[in-house]
Amino acid sequence: MNTTREGSPNLSDVPPPPEGDEELVLRTLAGEPEAFAQIMRRHNRRLYRLARGIVRDDDEAEDVLQEAYLHAYQRLDTLAGKAALPLWLGRIVTNEALGRLRRRHATVALEQLEFELPAEELPLSLGHQPEAEAARRQVSAWLESAIDRLPQAFRVVFLMREIEGLSLQETATLLGIPLATVKTRDFRARRLLREYIGSCLAASFADVFPFLGARCDRIVTRVLGQLPARD
Repeated sequence: MNTTREGSPNLSDVPPPPEGDEELVLRTLAGEPEAFAQIMRRHNRRLYRLARGIVRDDDEAEDVLQEAYLHAYQRLDTLAGKAALPLWLGRIVTNEALGRLRRRHATVALEQLEFELPAEELPLSLGHQPEAEAARRQVSAWLESAIDRLPQAFRVVFLMREIEGLSLQETATLLGIPLATVKTRDFRARRLLREYIGSCLAASFADVFPFLGARCDRIVTRVLGQLPARD
């Protein structure tokens, strides 16, 4: 970076701040595809997590995102208030994902999929991972599995609340269901997740602080080396 005589940075070399969503939307509407590419890169991770959580399939989640972006691009001029872009995109992704669920279960309404899943169907052990990073990856995979195993109606509400950050009323409006139903599903989803987590923790206690293999041999060797001689 170039500096002035006084040693302060040359302002002409300071990169400009990233453009906000509003500027990117306006550039997209003006015919700049690269601006829409920046919008996608900015929101990809959050929207993919949302789609993946609903359809429970990696490849289909990518398809959902692709279709949602195409719909969004075609309807971008209808966006009321450019600052609302994240929520607007989230709603398009949600509608696309829910539409696929309804087609997948053509004879079953989403509201009918409220069943209790036995906690014992969840994997009960995280396994022994001594490295912290590996352990975090394992826990993330375990949590994804737990959310995947929620009943669909509960899972959708939970994702709306946790990933999209919607209020109870916003979730009810988006899904077209009563507020009381949203409250019930949100409560039951969290209760099921607590049960799953509790079961996993209980099953993992036996693996805490393992005393096997090299550690066991090392302690035995040290103790034997310090034993006093017997007459």
